[in-house]
Amino acid sequence: MLTDDDQLVELNLVDLLHEADELRTVEGSTPGEKVAFIEFLLAICYASGTRPASAEEWPAWVDQKDALRPAADWLAKNRENEVWDLFHPTEPLGQNSLLAPFLDKHGAGPAQLVIEHVGDYNQFFDHHHLEHPKPLPVAQAFRAMLAQHVYGPAGRARMSGKDTLGPTITNLAATRLGSRIRVLALGSTLGETLRLNLAPVSGPPDEMNLSWTAGRDRRGFKTKPGGRPVSGPADLHSYLGRSVLLRPTPEGDAVDRVLLGAGELLSLKEEHLQDAVYAKKADGTTKPLWASASRAVWRDAHALYAAVAEARSSAGRNDGDTLYRRLALFPPEDVAPEPGQQPARRVELWAVGLVAKQTTAIAWVDGAFPFAPGLEARLYLASRRGSEIAEYVATALSRAAYAAWTVAYRNPKPADKAGQIARFDARRMHWEATQEPFDFLMDETTIGEPVHECLLDYAATVSTEARRFLTECLDSLPRNSQGAKARAAALQRFDDELASPKAPAELRGERA
Repeated sequence: MLTDDDQLVELNLVDLLHEADELRTVEGSTPGEKVAFIEFLLAICYASGTRPASAEEWPAWVDQKDALRPAADWLAKNRENEVWDLFHPTEPLGQNSLLAPFLDKHGAGPAQLVIEHVGDYNQFFDHHHLEHPKPLPVAQAFRAMLAQHVYGPAGRARMSGKDTLGPTITNLAATRLGSRIRVLALGSTLGETLRLNLAPVSGPPDEMNLSWTAGRDRRGFKTKPGGRPVSGPADLHSYLGRSVLLRPTPEGDAVDRVLLGAGELLSLKEEHLQDAVYAKKADGTTKPLWASASRAVWRDAHALYAAVAEARSSAGRNDGDTLYRRLALFPPEDVAPEPGQQPARRVELWAVGLVAKQTTAIAWVDGAFPFAPGLEARLYLASRRGSEIAEYVATALSRAAYAAWTVAYRNPKPADKAGQIARFDARRMHWEATQEPFDFLMDETTIGEPVHECLLDYAATVSTEARRFLTECLDSLPRNSQGAKARAAALQRFDDELASPKAPAELRGERA
């Protein structure tokens, strides 16, 4: 856990909840692991009945630093229960003990548990053999298991279903967050973060999923079942997306073998997607915003602000049933912050997703975007225009690369065209470099700087850097007259695109 003075400390779950307002955040080796651990903490809070009583009480409840004490007390009373034992013989925490007879024969090395280490659950990225013996420390194995439950991609497990629990044990479905962006509201402390993401729920607390063989009836593996209904938020945030079993080392301080198979299927409804924002697919349909290897999360940040703005403008609908409607319950500031002054309340909207190609995890993508009550319209304008400016500059770079190609290659073979144009295409460098000025744009907007002035500065920075990247790509041209012509044609095309009436006004030095 990370303290306010940037010190890493190790705490058990009870102490973590007791001291949540003295801790800045939880740590994880990846964004997904951190999200999965927060999900587990949210499940504990819901199971203990720790949540706001109503949407009306939520804004004030977020500021109550003792509001999480019931969760800590509940956990302290229940932690001696055997279901909290990671290596219990019949009810291991978060696991399926029914796999025990098959662990030695079908299990693999503990690195199989780590999403980022395994491609298709059969071959490690680093080509270590499946029986690579290095044990995984218990705390690390626990966090990796939580990440598998929440983010595990679809595919096939390496275990056989013929002589184990049934043929469908090997069919891994994409887990609850494996195919979409998860958005969490981050406060200045871990305690505030948990309270920001706890929704008002009526009725008695529901149960967590502490073990496959404890509590509710689970699916079988003879045939593929339908998704089971969600019983409540504790169930949702702790569901067992994988059947997994960990074997401890003789000392009990590490895991040396893992068996991984299919887990539960949930029947999710819109009410279970409280943080989701929706984006259009190429075919015109919409779905919750998804992670992409080619499109950074910040390019869609405006969708988060639009969701809050819509909730604030929807009279009578601010019932707290989505994260964005709850954020809209915070009263807006009477006046916007003076330039350079932080708003009275600042929250970060943290978006995290896993990019996977079939069964292989490719990369984690994430972005944190500032939010302040009442400033969502300004933040929406800044983020939307910032994305549009970056998109247009990328298009200009693409057209400039094409202009260089038409001069540099007079008699090209059709099969070589794409590779030849790519030689002059600076878009990859542009996208990698643009997140930092975009983040600066959003920070400046949050502290009251004039949006249009910020956008002008942002556009100047992005276009200047993009021209530099283009020039670097053109340096590979030969130092002869043809190379000089290709270089001049590309730079002129880039400049003409930015000066075009179709370009965003800020790229021409004008206010939109």
